Amino acid sequence: MWGTKKPETPSAKAGAKVPPARVYPEAGRTAAGVPAPAAKAEPDINPYPVEVPAMNTSEPMRPPSTAASGTARLGSSLHVKGEISGNEDLHLDGSVEGLISLEDRKLTVGASAKLTADVVAREVVIYGSVKGNLRARDRIEIKKDGSVVGDLTTARIMIEDGAYFKGSIEIDRGEGTSESGRVAYAKAAGKAE
Repeated sequence: MWGTKKPETPSAKAGAKVPPARVYPEAGRTAAGVPAPAAKAEPDINPYPVEVPAMNTSEPMRPPSTAASGTARLGSSLHVKGEISGNEDLHLDGSVEGLISLEDRKLTVGASAKLTADVVAREVVIYGSVKGNLRARDRIEIKKDGSVVGDLTTARIMIEDGAYFKGSIEIDRGEGTSESGRVAYAKAAGKAE
């Protein structure tokens, strides 16, 4: 009858090449219905597994800070006229004319920097040249090659040997208990005018 004869397969013919059996992983069997051979486990290439922390998708991605210490930088070839204000530490190597206001942050004036500006910051460290008044809540440091012409107001001050300073200093010890120490002209040892 019609349904009793089976069609000939290539393997039924004598001397015919048998193609490799296809494996259907979802069924676990080959095309001919024979169970598929067990999959071989691949060896772990990395003997030291690395644990990857889960990502927090609730917080937006932020770019890394400008520097490891979180300090912004103004390069030596840049010149700024106007006001600089912000809420991060700043390292200047260029030139600035105007006002710099970093209330609770540190300003570092690099060796190649030239400032003609008034400065308000928590801390000021000077390696370069400054013409203007400086007000620092915590301290002012003038390093050995630094130069300042202007009035200083701070709680603590350090002027290294070889630094140049011309102006007055007011030591501010806090609210209500301010003590003034006025210096008409002060110059650190070693620098002639």
